Amino acid sequence: MAQVQRMSRLMVKTLRDDPADAETLSHKLLVRAGYVRRNSAGIWTWLPLGKKVLDNISRVVREEMDAIGAQEVLLPALLPKEPYEASARWEEYGDLLFRLKDRKGGEYLLGPTHEEIFTLVVKDQVASYKDLPVMLYQIQTKYRDEARPRSGVLRGREFQMKDSYSFDTTDEGLAESYRLHREAYQKIFTRLGLDYRIVSAVSGAMGGSASEEFLAPAAAGEDTFVDCPACDYAANTEAVTFALKPVEGAEHGPVEDVDTPDTPTIETLAEHLGVPASATLKNLLVKVDGEIVAVGVPGDREVDLGKLGEHLAPAVVELVTAEDFEGREDLVRGYVGPQGLEKVRYIADPRVAPGTAWITGANKADTHARNVVCGRDFQVDDYLDVVVVEEGDPCPSCGTGLKLDRAIEIGHIFQLGRKYADTFQLDVLGQQGKPVRVTMGSYGVGVSRAVAALAEQSADEQGLCWPKEVAPADVHVVAAGKALQTELALDVSEKLGAAGVRVLVDDRAGVSPGVKFTDAELIGVPQILVAGRRSAEGVLELKDRRTGEREELTVDEAIARLAA
Repeated sequence: MAQVQRMSRLMVKTLRDDPADAETLSHKLLVRAGYVRRNSAGIWTWLPLGKKVLDNISRVVREEMDAIGAQEVLLPALLPKEPYEASARWEEYGDLLFRLKDRKGGEYLLGPTHEEIFTLVVKDQVASYKDLPVMLYQIQTKYRDEARPRSGVLRGREFQMKDSYSFDTTDEGLAESYRLHREAYQKIFTRLGLDYRIVSAVSGAMGGSASEEFLAPAAAGEDTFVDCPACDYAANTEAVTFALKPVEGAEHGPVEDVDTPDTPTIETLAEHLGVPASATLKNLLVKVDGEIVAVGVPGDREVDLGKLGEHLAPAVVELVTAEDFEGREDLVRGYVGPQGLEKVRYIADPRVAPGTAWITGANKADTHARNVVCGRDFQVDDYLDVVVVEEGDPCPSCGTGLKLDRAIEIGHIFQLGRKYADTFQLDVLGQQGKPVRVTMGSYGVGVSRAVAALAEQSADEQGLCWPKEVAPADVHVVAAGKALQTELALDVSEKLGAAGVRVLVDDRAGVSPGVKFTDAELIGVPQILVAGRRSAEGVLELKDRRTGEREELTVDEAIARLAA
């Protein structure tokens, strides 16, 4: 017996107009269809219909995690400060952490992620290699103090997430746990009906080696990824790397100073000298954990500060200010060149390869220098791919021009390695009778984000359009209005429920058929069954919400069709 939900008793209030603060499609429709309501900035109440969708996604996640042998636990959301101090993330997370004190002055946080706590749980419970491998997971609310919560449930200050962790004694074991999770995620997102891409990613502050993201292409997405139309290469833009290709045998003249008054920007310099911006070398000054660092890129490209931050994590990267130039005679604002930066670490994009010649700052006011050759006139301390990726950049795998697209991150998997095991000295007794350091993997699914991603991908002009696996009901029965039609709608709903079909029936009195039909389209249940003009004959109309196809069926035919 499946549940029959009567809209006359259901707490659902649909809206005709979009919320004033809503920008994304999912934000508009989830509010208008009565799935969620805003409590405060970045904090949402999940109403009955929304809770059902959230629970259905959680059910699919649980089933696939259980299928690979993972075990579900539930850790606290209120966490002590000390483990996060030990891992340095108490400071690294900065303002993203919700911090609080208890009545005795003890310091706590609301968990943004649980690597530290899972590590301590295993340290307490596992003693020998015979107890491993083990995979643990939870579905829980996480908390991050977002500076600008937006896009409805896509970027909130609290959100539902499935996080799991694997614990192995060998790198080979970790690779196997990673493979199992990767395949489980493919099954999860396929069952949910999501269009997704698996892309290479950077580990950043999480640490570890292998890292991949699962992205759902959508206009509302905050992630940008590249996709090669000629091969299977796909990556988050922050993970795109190009090979360093030194220039051999090129002849360049000596460095030559050029008078360039009033040209502090690449645009003014290129115009003044009559050269393309790509012939110039842009040197951006940043602070890395408070130390000034120069970043060199071709003048026609921009530095991706997010990408730079990921490469240098967990160090904090920020732009220099006017005050940072005070007392630094070696730093001439607007005219910095790498050939004069003896006391400054110099990071360059691979395009600034050995043997390439540039026009760049001469470290003198109103002066630039020609023929500044990398490897001859200046040295690069570190090469990092830090430019903003552009449409048409060559694919690192095959050289074809890359395509850019927007997407919502719905999953992320890491081979963490021993970062947290080292922090908490997570050892087990090995086969040789000696302590062995455990290696870990970390794997996340954004459960509440998946709701928004599905809404973004599947909605149409009429409203939401849920895949069957996650919909709040299998069929939406609509009584067109008269007593006979309502009686038939309730009767067929009870019979469908008895046959195991989840039913939402609109039996509201005093609501016009037009409003009921509009609400049915907006709410987005996969099948709509209407008790209308032929109710007296026992004939119903079945409409497929996704395709719009309609057909007339008797009650028995409708029950047989929907139960199947």
